[in-house]
Amino acid sequence: MNKIYPDKLKAGDEVRIIAPAMSYSIFSEELKSIANKRFEDLGLKLTFGKHINEKNDFTSSSIESRIEDLHGAFQDKNVKAIFTAIGGANSNQLLKYIDWNLIRNNPKIFCGFSDITALNNAIYAKTGLVTYSGPHYSTFGQKLYFDYTLDYFKKCLMSNDQFEIKPSDSWSDDSWYKDQDKRNIIKNSGWLVINEGSAGGTILGANLCTFNLLQGTEYMPELENSVLFLEDDYVTTPETFDRDLQSLIHLPDFNKIKGLVIGRFQNKSNVTNELLIQIIKTKNELNNIPVLANVDFGHTDPKITFPVGGTVEIDIKSSASKIIILKH
Repeated sequence: MNKIYPDKLKAGDEVRIIAPAMSYSIFSEELKSIANKRFEDLGLKLTFGKHINEKNDFTSSSIESRIEDLHGAFQDKNVKAIFTAIGGANSNQLLKYIDWNLIRNNPKIFCGFSDITALNNAIYAKTGLVTYSGPHYSTFGQKLYFDYTLDYFKKCLMSNDQFEIKPSDSWSDDSWYKDQDKRNIIKNSGWLVINEGSAGGTILGANLCTFNLLQGTEYMPELENSVLFLEDDYVTTPETFDRDLQSLIHLPDFNKIKGLVIGRFQNKSNVTNELLIQIIKTKNELNNIPVLANVDFGHTDPKITFPVGGTVEIDIKSSASKIIILKH
């Protein structure tokens, strides 16, 4: 596949916010004000999809509305990047209606996480365009403790230089949007080394249960020479993570992956370090590849931005581990 790397953001660029999953209308005025100011401070001009405030019984808009906003954002020559408002549960409804040639011929940054994993990986599989698993527009609405997230956003989307990912000093798993001034901050004990080793390859994945929705379809990227970045939210349990990972392992080309990086689990998932190690160690297919966990991405904060389709090198050791994003 010929990869397409979109141009990086710079001051003065226009950024379009769209809602391919849940509606923008669920946000508080406080959240929107903080998010808008953060983009403004970066020198970026925000515009919004025409249908982002529409809402049906699934807290979303129609497929037609979401597709119109997605296509409109890619088609607009003034738009340099597209950010999703928030995640949800139905981005994969859009896949059969997307004009892939339109996206291929109008490459630009596309960024979001969680349910947006379906779009991130499908866009890469169908067009070769490198997309980004990173903060939503709503993530920018955090009043406090946003520095780490912002730093890696800029490293990935506003610079072409390779960069090294390092653990955050602290993290949170609180409902920050309910009370912006009352946060539960947890000291970060660092990454969890499960299997040592070194590897390099193309980054694929992100939210595991959403990524798995692409299995058996034309929207699933080839796993050969990949390093999988996988995470899941509070709805998962040790049992569901185990079977979701097993489902991925059953794919015919899983034996061609080079490494596995796992994002930090939310507390409600009850996926402890001990249980995660147990799950990984029961998978014979993972015995000979490096596996690292508790990395800052997924549904806790802060979070890195990483390229789906970009390239990474990992060097996993108990003494010291490295993750270096090479091309993004």
